[in-house]
Amino acid sequence: MGHIQHKAQAGMFVAALLAAVLALPGAAFGLSTDKATAKPNEDGGSGVIGGMNTRLTWEGTVDDGESVDAVTLELPEGATFDGSSTRITVLEGLNRVKIDGQAQPDGKKITVAFAEPIPAGSLLRLEVTDMQFPSEGGDYAVEGSYEADGATKELTPSSPIAIIANTPLQSIVNWLDEQPWVEAWNSNQFLGMFFKPQLLVTSFSSLFPGWVLCLGIIVACYPFAIALGLIFALLKISRHRLLRAIAIVYINILRGTPLFLQIYIMFFGLPMVGINIDNTLLGIIVMAVNSSAYLAEIFRAGIQSIPAGQYEAASSLGMSHAQTMFSIILPQTIRRVIPTVTSDFITAFKDTSLLSSVGVMELMMFSKNLTTVSGNITPYVAAGIFYLVVTLPLIKVVGIIEERIARSERGEGPRPKAAKQLKEAADAE
Repeated sequence: MGHIQHKAQAGMFVAALLAAVLALPGAAFGLSTDKATAKPNEDGGSGVIGGMNTRLTWEGTVDDGESVDAVTLELPEGATFDGSSTRITVLEGLNRVKIDGQAQPDGKKITVAFAEPIPAGSLLRLEVTDMQFPSEGGDYAVEGSYEADGATKELTPSSPIAIIANTPLQSIVNWLDEQPWVEAWNSNQFLGMFFKPQLLVTSFSSLFPGWVLCLGIIVACYPFAIALGLIFALLKISRHRLLRAIAIVYINILRGTPLFLQIYIMFFGLPMVGINIDNTLLGIIVMAVNSSAYLAEIFRAGIQSIPAGQYEAASSLGMSHAQTMFSIILPQTIRRVIPTVTSDFITAFKDTSLLSSVGVMELMMFSKNLTTVSGNITPYVAAGIFYLVVTLPLIKVVGIIEERIARSERGEGPRPKAAKQLKEAADAE
């Protein structure tokens, strides 16, 4: 009998404990958060930048047995709903239910009170336009609370929303967005499509890695191109017919076919025969081989421009042909071909843009991707400016070198220091 009474008391204790747990506030969620998303506001991109107006869309489902009177959405410090507007959408199944409400923004919170309760089983969607996430960026979950049947309960936090930090560059873009002259500029169809100021600024930052890769490719390939070009130049003027034939075939094929074709053969042909090379390294090889053919002709013309008397003088001193070539002829040749070689370097640098056709992430590939995302041609214009940053100074250098060479050949070059001192002394007397 005592054993039965003990079991009855234990059962009553468990039932009372279960009832107490079920009675705790917030133990069950009557409004389930389905998702929360933000509309991209990155100019030319698909990200959400903090400190800029965007649209927050929050969705939740009212569980059975409850009706919701108000919802409060909350974000971390730095976010703001001030100045925002809210659109309310209620769906019962596939049917839209018209329910009005009033939104009250208050800093990082916004409370939406409904004119009539949201019925159980309904999908509630709140679209808050012109709100801002924190400027420092990060992953932020939308939290908050709701009122149902006279009680306030916590919302289930949403999945985090990734926010991009508002950088100084983006601050410049924000400033441009507010300028009346920028709006007038972009209203012109041509200017807005090719020279949009906001996209031009962001393009410089986005394209910089591709520009660095372009410089890396040309700087890495050109020493090899010079060495190959010099070798084939010497082969072409060789006394041996076979060596001349090899050089002629090499130079004529590479100069006579488009670089675009050579790129395709190297990038798609080599893997077919089991040769797999990293794209960037293969790009360096292709550019070096192609440039070497043009440099070979430049060096050949330079070597043959040296007067025959130079060879005769060297021979009279007992120098061999190799000594004459490397000690007498080539130093003079290099001096003469510097302007032409520099011009070829400029051409090769611009030709790296063709590597974008095979997926090398150089400058034009970055421009192509950004243009596809933004639907605007401005990134290509920004790429052109990057090319000019390199080519214009080099063009100026070529002009200066050519002018100095011409002055030297006319006998107007700088005088030796001793001669200059004698002239100054003579003038003083």
